[in-house]
Amino acid sequence: SCFMTPDQLRLEETRAWLDHARRDLRAARLLMAGDAHAEALFHCQQAAEKALKAFLTFHQKPFRKTHDLGDLSPDCLAIDASLESAVADAEGLTQYAWRFRYPGMPYEPDAAEAAEGLQKAEAVVREIERRLPSEQ
Repeated sequence: SCFMTPDQLRLEETRAWLDHARRDLRAARLLMAGDAHAEALFHCQQAAEKALKAFLTFHQKPFRKTHDLGDLSPDCLAIDASLESAVADAEGLTQYAWRFRYPGMPYEPDAAEAAEGLQKAEAVVREIERRLPSEQ
């Protein structure tokens, strides 16, 4: 039938969040290759945020509209405490949601900072992917 069960809808929404997280990681890698480090870091933050939202969606835990990873992480850790190290590492990415988006940025992030941000974002996405049903 063309009607989806609530479970199917939830899986579809979970996958959509994860898909967007992966696209943000891809964007971050491309931007880093073009030396656009501030922009790459924005996408690292977005990838981590969307991965956490995928996890909460799957576990039917509502979340506020927020870019603050520190707001999302306690609910994720309440569901699975083994996410602690990846999530704690990624919380520092929150600043990149806003800090370098507009003129007058405090400084220009360098390649090393972008690489570190990407590593943290990739770790969160990977750890959350491992805990969610794989694509059928």
